[in-house]
This record gives sequence, structure tokens and C-alpha cells, in this order.
Amino acid sequence: MANLAQLLKTPVTYYFPIFTPKMLFRFSLIFSFFLVLIACQSSIHKDDNRTVFHYNQHKNITSLDPAFARAQNNIWAIDHLYNGLVQLDDSLNVLPAIASDWKVSEDGLTYTFILRKDVFFHKDRCFEIDGSRVVTADDVKYSFNRILDGKVNSPGSWVFKGKVAEVDPFLAPSLDTFIINLARPFRPFLGMLSMQYCSVVPREAVEYYGSDFRSNPVGTGPFKFKRWIENQSLFLSKNEHYFEKGLPKVDGLRISFMGDRKTAYLELSRENIDFFSGLESSYINELITKDGVVHPAKADKIQFIKSPYLNSEYLGINLSFGATDNPLKAKKIRQALNYGIDRSLMLQTLRNNVGVPANAGFTPVGLPSFDADLAPGYTYNPDKARGLMKEAGFPNGEGLPVITLHTTADYEDLCTFAAKQWENLGFKIKIELAESATLRQMMTKGQVAFFRASWIMDYPDAESFFTVFYSKNPAPPNYTRFKNLEFDRLYEAALKENDDAARYALYQKMDRLLIEEAPVVFLFYDQTALFAGKSVKGLSRNAINLLKTKEIYKENLSGLVQ
Repeated sequence: MANLAQLLKTPVTYYFPIFTPKMLFRFSLIFSFFLVLIACQSSIHKDDNRTVFHYNQHKNITSLDPAFARAQNNIWAIDHLYNGLVQLDDSLNVLPAIASDWKVSEDGLTYTFILRKDVFFHKDRCFEIDGSRVVTADDVKYSFNRILDGKVNSPGSWVFKGKVAEVDPFLAPSLDTFIINLARPFRPFLGMLSMQYCSVVPREAVEYYGSDFRSNPVGTGPFKFKRWIENQSLFLSKNEHYFEKGLPKVDGLRISFMGDRKTAYLELSRENIDFFSGLESSYINELITKDGVVHPAKADKIQFIKSPYLNSEYLGINLSFGATDNPLKAKKIRQALNYGIDRSLMLQTLRNNVGVPANAGFTPVGLPSFDADLAPGYTYNPDKARGLMKEAGFPNGEGLPVITLHTTADYEDLCTFAAKQWENLGFKIKIELAESATLRQMMTKGQVAFFRASWIMDYPDAESFFTVFYSKNPAPPNYTRFKNLEFDRLYEAALKENDDAARYALYQKMDRLLIEEAPVVFLFYDQTALFAGKSVKGLSRNAINLLKTKEIYKENLSGLVQ
């Protein structure tokens, strides 16, 4: 056996692999991938100081451009990054944001806003001087005109289209004065300006990044853009120059996109994330009791926030579908369907009491105009339902054809619950499933007679719900093809009414009319289902289900801010 000295003297031959150009290209891709992983891990380790609020949303963000703030997955992120002229508090009152003050002309046609002088865009390479600049009225004018620009093709163009004047709708007579001229009075307009579509963007950024502006946002919000790994994570950092002093309260945000809510629930349980929202049958009974509170076994680690959410769940009836012998065209049959469903039992059985039975009108709990005493609706009364069926000529359901109810797989359990209750009265119900986009298309074309749907508020006024039944509106939103001259008269009068009490009285009359005519089966008024770690403080409770992150902070077990 050779000794160590001999081994050290033995020459060593090294063999180097020969890399082809193709192999080198693959190696560079792999190396780049690992660099990204290392960067992400580095970012995560930096977040270990626990000043980062990490939450999950189960749908991916498609754009960080406010012009495309159509769905909640985009809206939440855009709200972190941008501001509009005004904003809403948790009670849905309109408050200043970029605008410090405003006034509305007596005729309701002209809105004049005075802008703050201390609002700056995030620093970005699109700006030539100092990397940033102050927001001016010209920026607001540019942003609003951009929403109306057909080349942009923003789904939010309806906010202004048909509402602002055709000539000079937006004016910027000075750096800090911005004016909007309407074509006709529209009382909910100020609240509409709080929508994320109406965020203010700089022309420089839009022109510099072009189509890539969707992934290179430049706003004025409490957080600024850091990194977006599409379909995986979005990282935002604190805006140190945010104009609302003392905000935000955490150093950054990290948003994950785990599509499986149960996975998010498990990650929250392990304290790997701070927050997620939404309920699914796969874990609801582990997390929430049938009384609608967090399960005692989870209460030491998880907090559950439930509050009104301006979303009405309903079953719609297409009043123009089929021939005159369609039983759903008979008002008494529609009323019988409403009396024949136990909404309280449905919510307890299927949603662990997350939601409120829709025993009033179409407008949900959470709006200031909601009043169940002034607009009493349907409660569970099977005897009343049977009486109405008899009056309609169908005693115990005799002679009634099969009624097909169209829905998606997500709501099959809800529709099955209703169908079984109606079958006890003598109705024959068939449930047909369709993909969400397919069903919506069928509803739009009027190809279904009975369908499950919901309506989520676009802005903080009941008009957003009543527009669903205004006969001059197409489908959407008027999927039921409801047409009632008195309803239309009340709707148009409400648009012009500046006195809140008088307008609310008109809304309540409209709700009573909808209850009487029953173009829908009222199901329930939704509630938010928000889950957070026990250290998370400052979570807002608002009826528009908007995650406001600027007030959020975290405490450790000693009560010290982290």
C-alpha cells in the first residue's frame, strides 16, 4: 500500500467537461433561476424582523395598472400602491385623500376639488429630475381621460361614460384645482371616485413603461413596488414619504398566491403567513363552529373577523324567458319560492352562520339606507307558500313542469338545499351545472330561466344594487329583464335627490316593490370571513371587503409593537 508521501507525489489528472453552446445556455438558465431563489430567500430573511405583513390571496394578480382594477385580486394590491381624490372610511363615509377639500354646485353638475400640495409619486426612473415629483391637477385629468380612452380599453370606463359632460368633462385650471363636469346630476358620483379605477397615475410612467406599466406601477400610496414574481409573490415596501403622517405602520407587504385556501389556512396555523380570507367546505368546520365563531381549539392562534359585506346572493328569474305558460312568470309562484326557503337553516348548515338571511329587500345590511322594518321581506312560511301555489292554479305542485335551476359547482350545495325544500312543497327542481363564464354568457343572452347569481356593490350607495333592475339597463346588469314603470320612476328620482333622508325613502320604496314583484329569490346578505394571526392588529372592518394595510401593525405576546 502506498504511503502518504508517495500519494502526495503522485500527479493528479483533472478532467473538464466540454460544454456545448446549448449546454451553456441551459446552465445559464438554471443559474439565473437559483439567483432568483436566493434573492427571494434573502428577502424572506429580511422579513424575519416581523415588520412585514404577509398575506395570501387565492387568485393571481393580472395587472397592477389601476385601469384594470376590476376584480378583488387586483383591487387589493392597487389600493396599497395608489390613491384617488377621495377615500372611504370603514363606515363608508367619503373622506379626503389627494383632494383636501371639494364642493358640489347646487345643480349637482360641477365638482370642484382642491388638491393637497404634499402628495408625491413614488421615486422611479421614469422621472428625470430627482426621481419623483408632486401630484398636480393635470395628473388627475390625465388619469381620468385615460380610463375613457378606447385604446386603453379599461373595464372601468363605465364610471365616467354617460355620466360626465361630452365637452370639457375634466378641467385643470391650476396646479391644485381640478373640476369635473357631469352631463346630468348623479348623487352617488362622489363615492364612485373612491374606486381604484380612479387612482391617479403619472403620465411619465405610463409612457416610459408602455405595456409593461402593468408590472411597473408608480403611484402615491402607502407602499411602493419592490418585486413581482407572477403567480408566486408580490413584494411591496413602505413609502417613507407617504402624505398621511404616521402611515403605514409596517415596513413592507408580501402577498402570496396560493390557490388552495386550505393550504393558506394551514400556513396561517403554522404562523408562516399573517392573513387570508374566504371559506371553503374543506376546512370550515375545523376553523369555525356552527355558531359562526372561531373554533376554541384555534382561538389561541387565529382571530376571525366577520362583518357586513355589500354583496347580495340571490336566485334570478328571467321574466322574459319562454312562453306565457312558464310558471316562473306567475308572481304568486315567485312569491311561493321565496316563502318556501329557510334561509337561517341554509346559512347554519352550509356557511356556519357566516351571512345574514335576506329577509328584507335586495340592498344588503351595511348600507345606511338599509331598514328591514321599512322594507320587510320574506321569511320561511311553507303554509303561505302552499297557499300561493294553490291560488296560482298549482295545488301541491300539481301541473307544474320541471323547473331547471342553473348554477356553478361552487354553489351546487346551496341550490341543492333550496331544491329539496321546494320539493317538499310540490315543486320539481332540476339543477344543471355550468362553468362560471358559460353561465354568465347564458344569462347575458337570456338563455336560462332560473339561475344563481350575486351582486357586489361597486360604490357605497344603494343605487349600485337598484341598477340591476332598471329597465333601461341591458344584461348585465339586468339579467332578470325586470321592467316596471314605477320602479324606473323612483330610480330616476333618486339619482337627482341630494337630501340623504329623502333619497333613502325612495330606495326603501324600490325595495318594497322588488319584494312584491319577486324577480329574484332573496337568499342572504354576505359577510366577510377574514382570518389573521393573533399578533395582527389594525385590521379594518368595512362592508366593501377592502384590505386596508396602511393601519395594520403587529404585536408580540408582551404587547410590544413588532
